[in-house]
Order: sequence, then C-alpha cells, then structure tokens
Amino acid sequence: MLSFVSFVSFVLAGILAASASASEGELALRAIDPCAAIAGQKWVSPRDVRACFTSFKVDPDIKANIIEVVNKTLAFHTSVNYQKLAPEPFTADVHEDLLFDLARISHQSYPSDFDLHIDMSRTLKRLNDGHCVYINDCYDSVFLTFLPVPLVLLTDARGAQDVHIAPEAFTVASAEFADELDVWQNALPGSLKGKLSSLSGAKVLLINGADPFVAVNANALITGSFQGFGTRQNSFFSSYNRASTGWNYIMGNFAQMSLPLADSATLTIQRINATRPETITLPYRSRKNAATSWTDSASFRANNCVATASTNGVDAYADTAKRADNPSAPALISPAAAKFEQQPPISLVDRRRHALNVILDSTPLQDVVLPPVLTPQGEVPGGNGVAQFFLLDDGKTGVLALGSFSANSFDGLERAMLTGLVNLKAAGASQLIVDVSNNGGGFICLAHWLHRIIAGPKKTTVPQAGLDTTTRAGPLAQLIVKTIIADPTGVDPADFLLYNPLNWAFPNKTGGLTFFGPTDDWLEPLQRKVINGRQDAFAPRMADICQPFDMEPPAEQLFDPKKTVIVSNGRCASSCSLFSITMAKEEGAKTVVLGGKKGVQQQYCGTVGGQSTDFSTIDTEVKTTHLKNNTLAPPDFKTNSVQGITWRLGFGIQDPSQPEEWQDHPADVNLALTADMSVFIFLPIPILIELTGFEVLTILRRSGLR
Repeated sequence: MLSFVSFVSFVLAGILAASASASEGELALRAIDPCAAIAGQKWVSPRDVRACFTSFKVDPDIKANIIEVVNKTLAFHTSVNYQKLAPEPFTADVHEDLLFDLARISHQSYPSDFDLHIDMSRTLKRLNDGHCVYINDCYDSVFLTFLPVPLVLLTDARGAQDVHIAPEAFTVASAEFADELDVWQNALPGSLKGKLSSLSGAKVLLINGADPFVAVNANALITGSFQGFGTRQNSFFSSYNRASTGWNYIMGNFAQMSLPLADSATLTIQRINATRPETITLPYRSRKNAATSWTDSASFRANNCVATASTNGVDAYADTAKRADNPSAPALISPAAAKFEQQPPISLVDRRRHALNVILDSTPLQDVVLPPVLTPQGEVPGGNGVAQFFLLDDGKTGVLALGSFSANSFDGLERAMLTGLVNLKAAGASQLIVDVSNNGGGFICLAHWLHRIIAGPKKTTVPQAGLDTTTRAGPLAQLIVKTIIADPTGVDPADFLLYNPLNWAFPNKTGGLTFFGPTDDWLEPLQRKVINGRQDAFAPRMADICQPFDMEPPAEQLFDPKKTVIVSNGRCASSCSLFSITMAKEEGAKTVVLGGKKGVQQQYCGTVGGQSTDFSTIDTEVKTTHLKNNTLAPPDFKTNSVQGITWRLGFGIQDPSQPEEWQDHPADVNLALTADMSVFIFLPIPILIELTGFEVLTILRRSGLR
C-alpha cells in the first residue's frame, strides 16, 4: 500500500557509508551505483532504496509497452466506463477516467522510471477497485517500509474518538523487528531513548504537525482497493487476519508501506499516565522483501524488472511433448498475479477447476505474527487453516473466523466449513458470528457453499447462492468465442478456457439453469449499453456453475440467517462480498463493522466484482486461440508487471438491472472500540470470545440477536 505521505521529490542519495572492512573496489562501486549500495542488505533507509529506484531513466519503448498492455487488457475489464463516474453512494469515491489518464501518461515526461511507476500505480488505485490494479514487481514490495508503532482508533467513555499507538505495538515490534529495534530505540529523544515500549497505548495528538485525520484521509485518497471512504480510512490502522498458518497482524498503512516514500514520521503524543505532550520523530526503515538478489544496478534490473515465465500467458496446448501422457491436457502455470492475491497460496489444479474472485494488493500477504496474548483460545474441532471455530461463554453463540475463501485445498476448506459449523451446532450454538476481517475473497463456489449450508435449501441458495453476472463483450472477446466454437475439440479439447461456452450457464425462466452447448455463441445477443456517455457491450446474464457441490450439503439450515452476524473491519472483498451481500440482503443477516470513524458511513464490504482475473490469464486465452497477432490483442509485457481486472460483474439484488458493485452496503452497526477492552481493543474475535456478560450481550443485541 502507498502511504498517507504526500509525494516527495526524489533525488539521488549520497554515498552509503561503507564498513571499515570494505574493499576499495566495493567503495568505488557503492559511490557510483546506488543499487550496489543496498545489495545484500536486509535493512536500509528508504532514502537509499529511492536512490536505487530513481536511478533508472524512462525507456520510451518500455513505457509504450506498459501502456499498450494495460490499455488493451482493460478492454476485458467490465467496469471501465462505470468507473468514470460511479452512481451514489460512491460518486465522490469512484470517478477515474482510465482512458483519459493513460493517454495523459503516454505524453507525460518523468524524471525516472520509478516516477512513471508511481503515476501508473496511483492512476489505477484511484478506481478504488482491488481487482483492477497495476503492479510492477520491479518496485512494489521489493522492500517493505516499516515503523514500529502501528496505530488504532479508540473511543473513550464519553464517546470521543482518538488515534492511539496500538497497545500491543511493542510486543509486535520486538518480535517482528528484533534485529532492527535498536535503531528505533536510539532514535527516541532524551529520556525516552531506549524506552520504545513506553509508547504503546499513547494518544496521538498530531502526525507531522497536523491532526491525525489529515494523514488518515490523505492515505484514503491513494490507498485504493475499496470504494467506501470509511473502509479506506480503516486501512490506515492495524488489524488482523486469520491465515492458513495462524493469526497474522496487519500493521496498517501508517506503519507499513510497499514503496519507500517517506523517511520519518513526527508524532506528538501523550503517553499513558503522562501529563504533558511529547514530540518524537521515528525513522521509517526498509526491509528487503524480494526473493531475488543483486549486486549492482544491472543485476537489479535483470533479476527484478524483466518479464518472467509467469508474467505473460501461454498457448495452453502448444507444447504437447511435455505432456506425453496426456497431450490434450492444458499447460498449468501460476500467474505472476498469484504473489499479490490476498489469499493463501492455492494449487494449480484448484486454480484451473474453480473460478476465483480475489483482490490484488501491491503488498503481498505478510506473516507478521499476532502476539499469542491476543489470539483466541478454546477452538471447537473442525477448523482448517483459514477457518477456525469457537463457542462463546454464553454457550449459544458460535464464531467462525474466516480469513479467506481460499486455502491450499479447495476440498479441505469446503469440508472444514461444514464440519466446523456442524460441530458448533452440536456444542449448543444456536446463533452465529462470522468474522471476515481482511478477507480478500477466493473461490467463488466456496462463497456459495457457505451461504447454502448456513441458510439451507431455498430459492436464494438453489440452484445458485450467488449473483447473476455478465462479462464484457468487446470485439476481441467475440473473436475468441467464435474461434473456440468453430472447432471446440481442436481449439480447447479440455474445456480449459474462460471463453469456452461449456463452462457457463444462464438462468432460465423456470428458476433453473440452462447450460450452453459447445458451439453456442454465449456472448450473443449482445447487450448494448451507454454508460457515462460511452458505448459498451456485454454478454447476456450468466450464472455460476457451483451446484451440485463436490460434497452433499445438509438437508436443512445449520443456523437461522436472521441470527447470524457478519463482523469485519469493512475490508471484506470479492467472494467475501458475494457471501456477505447475499446473506445480508437476501437472508436478513446483520452486519457489524468494528472501529470505523464516527459520522462516516461504514460499508460492510466492497469490491464485489463477480469473477476476477489478470492479464496473463487473458493472454493465455488469446494465445491459445491463435489471435495474438490481432491488432486488438495486448502484446507481452516486457516488464515484471501484473494487471488485474474484473472479468465478470455481478448484478444487484435490490436493483437487479444494475451492478451490485456500486449499490449501498451500509453496516447495521459500527461498533466503537474502547480502551476498557484492554489488549483486545481492535480484534473482533478476541473481543467476542474474551468478553462475557454485559459486553457480549450488548454486542449481540445491537446486532439484532437475542
């Protein structure tokens, strides 16, 4: 994520101070090569990383290549014209004219390739759509830039909200940054030197001399990912995620950046039990996050910035020699986008078998460990990685902590969802809390599955428990379909391609699904629309093919949806949105957002989409149908880049004629986080598990449960 800090003017850094043992040759190299200066180092200053990044001039051919690939890939993105000006309630948040800005960028001069990248990245982030982003692995998260003081928004007994350094900040920092902690300890002034732990819980009065929400709101303008302004405010603060290997701590945009755009932060604080404000300045520090290594500028570019085997697509059936046992099997490759998908790693087989709807972020999922004191206890059996189950002390409230709709095994997560909920019910749970904080989506059919097993079989869950969708039907998309249906067994014998009609169905008048045949042109008849003054064309209404499921669902509902609460910090996207929206709008489930700013409408989810994908996947469709030489086809990326898109867009529930993406998803409850919750202050699961009696009853009553 980009930080709240305004864009700074970049200049080449001076010579990095060399160690006494460095050879004269090393000293000379570091003096003239800023990338050599940071080679082989784990921790460096952001200024030195910028010196390396900004040392590369813009190559006109590379710049033109990036813009052409992005421009032509956007022809498959469903939302380009909608995002020119989204309807209420997002007119102030989603109003980016991508085509205009890409034309601007193509004519604009930049002092460095890094400056070009920042403009490209932020232009796409202004869509506030975590499906449609531009990422360059040459720069994004090669180094992650940290402060040891993540922030949180707390509400006091009088109802006043203030920004605080998180109470657990030092516990997290001392474990995660043990090898760099002394730098921050020694940066503290006067009597505070060496007392970083004393800052935990302090009230933050000013950030860089201004009210903290000046920084919060500045960050909300550039962080992207979510349409809702309140959700983007929340990204500034620390939170957590249930990961496949345990509980992860999310540092927040203030304390973690994907690009080295700030050198320090000055905070005016009032420590716990202190009577006077104090001002401190802490340096940001950049930690190497890339898997590659380098020794100088040339090897930095070669190892980080050039297209790799996963950057572009392939002809799925071209190299049959490598598949001698089954020449008709398609090639399975992991796209470059996988590194930045906000989900656990998934198998190539599952990636092929099951459609995904997951957001991308320039910061890959991190494994900053949640301190053990904050992790919930008393798990109910049946959990599996991202899905864990708990029973509250009242004996009737079950909790499903669901960090993702993906796991390293689709079948394993599908089974865990069912087993865990059955075990909760057997343990006495009659009402359910589903915590989806920082859930970036995943397998679409697992969102259908969870909805179906909670709510039972009914019109809203059978034959599909999701949204009708559509895909954009531009000229190249039409050519791909026509090529496939002209020779189905010759072009795509394994029914592998997105545009193969055998992979789709449409909802019929009887409430069921009708499947397309191998020669059906399923993009016809074209649904022509004028969106924000621009002509566009889409496919007829489509349906997900999830049912029958891989395993048999229960014959009856496991929980009353009206006694189900969906809890998060608002950062629930993609398949998480599909699940939350259908549960809330169709089944009457209640929604709770924790920790949002008072007076700002909190959206319980965002970035709905319908199915997401990326350039390399589209490129495989183009190459497999032998249309790469068509003038409409995007060329291969020459850079180590990723372009995400929304390939299918879901229709709304309350207004089924328009996309659900920009319909309102206001949370029923914005639950303020208060200091009397102690260390569980911003963690919904520990709050709901550790509190008993009045606090829990208050939460449940405000959520509509009894």
